[in-house]
Amino acid sequence: MHSISHAHLSLERVKEIIDNKEKLVLSQEATDAIVKCREYLDHKMDDIGRPVYGVTTGFGSLYNVTIPKEDLSQLQHNLVMSHACGAGETVRPEIVKLMLLLKVQNMSYGHSGAQLCTVQRLVDMFNQDVLPVVYQQGSLGASGDLAPLAHLCLPIIGMGEVLYKGERRPSADVWKELGWEPIRLQSKEGLALLNGTQFMSAHAIWSILKSMRLSAWADIIGAISLDAYDGRIEPFLPLTHLLRPHTGQILTGKKYMEILEGSELINRPKVHVQDPYSFRCIPQVHGAVKDNIMYVKSVIENEINSVTDNPNIFPDEDMVISAGNFHGEPIAIPMDSLAIAMSELASISERRTFQLIDGLRGLPKYLVAAPGLNSGFMIPQYTAASIVSQNKGLCWPASCDSIPSSQGQEDHVSMGSNSATKLVRIVDNVETVLAIELMNAAQALEFRRPLKSSPKLEKIVADYRKEVPFVDTDTYMHPLIEKSIQFIRNESYL
Repeated sequence: MHSISHAHLSLERVKEIIDNKEKLVLSQEATDAIVKCREYLDHKMDDIGRPVYGVTTGFGSLYNVTIPKEDLSQLQHNLVMSHACGAGETVRPEIVKLMLLLKVQNMSYGHSGAQLCTVQRLVDMFNQDVLPVVYQQGSLGASGDLAPLAHLCLPIIGMGEVLYKGERRPSADVWKELGWEPIRLQSKEGLALLNGTQFMSAHAIWSILKSMRLSAWADIIGAISLDAYDGRIEPFLPLTHLLRPHTGQILTGKKYMEILEGSELINRPKVHVQDPYSFRCIPQVHGAVKDNIMYVKSVIENEINSVTDNPNIFPDEDMVISAGNFHGEPIAIPMDSLAIAMSELASISERRTFQLIDGLRGLPKYLVAAPGLNSGFMIPQYTAASIVSQNKGLCWPASCDSIPSSQGQEDHVSMGSNSATKLVRIVDNVETVLAIELMNAAQALEFRRPLKSSPKLEKIVADYRKEVPFVDTDTYMHPLIEKSIQFIRNESYL
C-alpha cells in the first residue's frame, strides 16, 4: 500500500509501486489539503467579485467570457468532453497507470480545487486497474496535456473508454459493473484535471526507468563484446578518468574493471596496440549517457512532486493565481536531451556489432565457420543500423518547435508531448539494438574457446544460451532477436 502524501516521491518508489502492484490510499495530510482547498474555493465563489480564469470564465482565448454561476458545473463537464480530441495510437497501459498516479499526486497538495470524491475516483481507477483509453497525439505540451488528460479523465464523468480486465469497453458499462456513479464536476475541476504535465511526465518516467536498466545492460553487453573482440583493459583504468573526472565516465571505468575481473581473455597479452573508438571510448560515451540520465531523472522527480495545473489556489494566502506551471518546457528540453543520449548508446552498440562481424582479430566473417554458404550474422547488423538511423531522425528536438493556438493566447508551446512519445520509441529501439549486440557478442565469444571471460560474464552468457543457442549454420534469426530482447528485460544481473 502506498500512501499519497506530500513526502518526496522518487522514481525508485514509483517503480516499486508499479512493480509490486501496490494500491494507493490518500493520507490524512492529502485529504485535509484537498478538502481545505475545495471548501475555500466554494466560499470564495460567493464573494469573489471579479472574473477568475477557469473558475468563472471560459478557457484559452475565451478567458474574457464570464459564465453564470448556475452554469459552472456544465462548463467543467463541457471542458473535459470537448477537449477529448486525441488521435493516433493509444498509449500503452503501463504509462496510463503512471498518468493516474501522477494526477493523484498533483492534486494531493491542495492547490487545485478538486473535490475529494474526484481525486478518490482516480485512486479507485488506479487500484482496480481501470485504465482509460488515451491517445498519443493531441497535446502541445502547454496549457497542460489537454487532449490526453481529457481522455484520462472522461471516465470520471461516465464517458470515454477504459481497458478493464483485458477488454476495451465503454466506461459507463464498467461503472455500472463496479457500482460507481459518474461525478458531477464543480467549478474549476475540469481545468484541474486537464491542466498538468502528467502525460509528458508519465512517458518520461517510463523512459528513464528503462534507460537506467538499458544503460546497465549496455555496460555488460559491451564488456562481453570487448572480450570477444580481444580488446584491451587500459582504457578502463582509473588513472585516465581521474584526468577528466566526469562522474559517469569514472563510474563506467570502475564498472568495467569489476565486470571483467578474472577474465582470461582481457588479461592475455595483446598483439594490437589499441582498439577502435566503439571499444576504447566506452567510458566516455556510456558515461555521458549515465550523466544525462541522472540529470533528467532529477528534473522529472522535481516535476512529479510539483503542482502543474492552473490556476493555482492558495487558501492560506486568500489568492487564486493564474500562471503557467502547466508549460512543459522544463521537462521537454531534458526529454529531448535523453533521446539524444540514448540514441548514442545504440549508435556505439551497433558499431561494436559491426566490428565483431568484420572478420578481424581471428574471428570468422559474420561469425560463422563457413561464411559464403552461410550469411551468418550479416543481416542482424543491417537491422541494428536501420534502427540507429531511425533514431537519428527521431532525435530532432520537438522542444525547439512551437505553433500558436487558441487565437494566439497560447502563443508559445513546448511540444513536449512529442518529445515524450518519440523518447519512448527511441528507448524501445535502443533495447533492440543492444539485444542484437548481445547475440553477436555471445556468438563471437564461442570462437575464443577454451579461454574464458570473467565468472560474472560467463554466468550471464550461460544463462543466455538457455534461450538463444549458438548458431552453426544459417537459421531463422527474427525469433532469436525477440528472445534476446526478452532476455535483457531480466534485471537479475544488474
